[in-house]
Amino acid sequence: MSRLPLPAPAGEALAAWLANGRPQCESRAVFVTVRRPYRQLTPEAVRAVMGRACGRAGLQRRGAHRLRHALATEMLRAGASLPEVGQVLRHRSQLSTALYAKVDQNALRPLARPWPGAGK
Repeated sequence: MSRLPLPAPAGEALAAWLANGRPQCESRAVFVTVRRPYRQLTPEAVRAVMGRACGRAGLQRRGAHRLRHALATEMLRAGASLPEVGQVLRHRSQLSTALYAKVDQNALRPLARPWPGAGK
């Protein structure tokens, strides 16, 4: 089992869900459906939730993998290393992590040197 830090707001939201939001049921899963019969959330259910949320927000439908990409991008912008991102995403290979960690060209622009002879 991996242990990762949990930001305080996320921990508070999780505690509130477990104490007041999660339906009483036999499932030991943390996240269950909100309508009977209560079952553990499946990947298909997460995709459906994402689709409905995109529709309500007036956005083009995106897959749940977009959440992983957004997390990887934000972690890198905050200074996390690729191995750290890979650990959070639970990748076995850094090549898998690199697919989510697209280069942020706007962040690199200030680091670029002028092209030789471009200022003439």
